[in-house]
Amino acid sequence: MANPAALDYPFDAPPAPGTVLQVAPGVHWLRMGLPFELDHINLWLLEDAGGWTLVDTGIGNAPTRALWEQVFDTALEGRPVRRVLVTHYHPDHAGNAAWLCSRFGVPLWMTRGEFLTVHAIHASMASYTPDAAAALYRGNGLDEARVAALSRRGDLFRKLVPEFPGSHRRIVDGARLDIDGRVWRVIGGHGHSPEHAALYCEATNVLISGDMLLPKISTNVAVRPIDPDGNPLGMFLDSIRRFLELPKDVLVLPSHGMPFRGAHFRVANLEAHHAARLDELLAACVEAPRSAVDVLPVLFRRPLGDGQIFFAMGEAIAHLHYLHAGGQVVRTTDAQGVARYAPRSVQTRAAA
Repeated sequence: MANPAALDYPFDAPPAPGTVLQVAPGVHWLRMGLPFELDHINLWLLEDAGGWTLVDTGIGNAPTRALWEQVFDTALEGRPVRRVLVTHYHPDHAGNAAWLCSRFGVPLWMTRGEFLTVHAIHASMASYTPDAAAALYRGNGLDEARVAALSRRGDLFRKLVPEFPGSHRRIVDGARLDIDGRVWRVIGGHGHSPEHAALYCEATNVLISGDMLLPKISTNVAVRPIDPDGNPLGMFLDSIRRFLELPKDVLVLPSHGMPFRGAHFRVANLEAHHAARLDELLAACVEAPRSAVDVLPVLFRRPLGDGQIFFAMGEAIAHLHYLHAGGQVVRTTDAQGVARYAPRSVQTRAAA
């Protein structure tokens, strides 16, 4: 958690549903509800040559589209939408991309990795399948009852992203986008999603951070079946350090929570948060070799429902993989095929 005294929140409240609030020259904020514990997403309208660029879209359901209709009738002021830009593939960001692009006849702007991920999920390809997810969680200690509960959740992604454009305008790390005469530089990020795109405008000193830098929560960083031995936490921490290159007083526009200033402090705070969790995991592994399921109570000090296990398991595996990649723990597989982790010194003593 961030120390509130160390972050400056320049706005007292978010805009009311269906309305917008100007937060910087040419930048307008709107907020859509989400039917989850994290109950909202911030979206951004950028003035663009007499029209608008929409940054992120909300989930593809009727209540969100009804709010968009209010925005079309009022905040857009009759000016055309020129493009839809999506920071990454998650449903709250990409859910209405096809609907918006089709409605206005405009292209989708997105990184290639995020674009293809949506299509892989829709096609149940490249390990984006319930069976692949079950195998990953089972191999990290999740019992069969909870594996089955995850399977019963069904294909939630396709419910929230019911369709998706078949083509896109590719954006890449370092690209410079001219939006209404202002240059927005793409800052690529990894760990939370394959190829996340944040946007920084030097002229107005504004960062649209997406999910990579949030004011009060650490974004989900998880191992997924497509990369079962990956180190997404290492990639995430490397990515957020790039924000230290920006001015300390940059106005950060996050996808969740309130806009804030204090990006450098927030990066340091996130580093400290994950370092503390990693120290606790290492201490737990000293007592006995631990699986990802074993360390869930270390990382999450509250009961976890079936829906939360999906995120929690991915994060637990990610933290253990970080320790493994750094040589702090050794990974072994027990007779049931479950991966367990212990500090190298413990493994050495056990072998002796």
